[in-house]
Amino acid sequence: MRVLNYLELASQLHRSGIGTSTDHQRAALEGTDVEVVTSPWRGGSPTRIPLSALRGRNPVVEFDVAHCNLIGPGSLAVARHAKHYEKPLVLHSHVTSEDFAESFRGSNLAAKPLRRYLRWFYSQADLVLCPSQYTKELLESYPVDAPIRSISNGVDVASLDGFEGFREEYRERFDLDGLVVFTVGNVFERKGLTTFCELAEETEYEFAWFGPYDSGPQASKEVRYWTENPPENVTFTGWVDDKRGAFGAGDVYLFPTKNENQGIAVLEAMACGKAVVLRDIPVFEEFYAHGHDCLKCSTRAEFRRALDLLARDPDLRERLGENARETAAEHSLERVGEELVEAYEDVSAGRV
Repeated sequence: MRVLNYLELASQLHRSGIGTSTDHQRAALEGTDVEVVTSPWRGGSPTRIPLSALRGRNPVVEFDVAHCNLIGPGSLAVARHAKHYEKPLVLHSHVTSEDFAESFRGSNLAAKPLRRYLRWFYSQADLVLCPSQYTKELLESYPVDAPIRSISNGVDVASLDGFEGFREEYRERFDLDGLVVFTVGNVFERKGLTTFCELAEETEYEFAWFGPYDSGPQASKEVRYWTENPPENVTFTGWVDDKRGAFGAGDVYLFPTKNENQGIAVLEAMACGKAVVLRDIPVFEEFYAHGHDCLKCSTRAEFRRALDLLARDPDLRERLGENARETAAEHSLERVGEELVEAYEDVSAGRV
């Protein structure tokens, strides 16, 4: 089977969760019999379309199943091509209107029309894939008129090998000391930025947010405010060249996000055996258990108590971390590969 696994704007999205998820899919499929092509265009670029036309060739590569990971014009062109030639079409829902809100300036206003577009776009699919049952239920509520199946984004444990060896380097680079409360990923208000900074103001621990943030006109007012006026014990590192440095330097992974489709960095923190503190939101109910592999909180006071508890109880941090490793192992790329192959076979045979 030949699968077109396509991510438009790939070069711009390599720092995003969508880019990471797509990388995980492709890595997971390496251990299967599926042949993967990543560009729909012969020669790897749409600039080659005129040359293909002159030669009387279809400018789109041959494939058995199309699997698109974004929602833009490139993905739409692939979707129309697949439908025209009666090829199975899989659309991967990494974007919902709920998780688009509170991301960029104006994203809240755009969320409602985006929902209408997503309902129409995803409804073209023969099968919609998404990272969680929570996201599946969201899409069904739009409603998306297509079969929907949840498959974990997975965690690439091999990419984290040796993270411990980066601890001193990254702590020295960002002047971190003592217990470090940290998170990893793009700096958005949706991911709990204000809660993160207000907790820092109320405690004496070091806080570090490893990840890029916008400083231009597209940045939300919260991102501009906190990155320009951080509490004394908060470090915004910007983009780091090796994520292992973040997981090596940090001690307690704090993720007070307001909405997620899954949260790959949480799985990465768990794979590194870190104690994890999460906001108690529906998506985390299906993956993690409070007191077993994480602590879940609903209010800032609960977050503060959880951090204080972990700071004074290293045995609890260790126990949560050990259980978290076992949880992360359930999201292996091998398992992701098996479920993707099953999805491709089912959609090809009309079993969805």
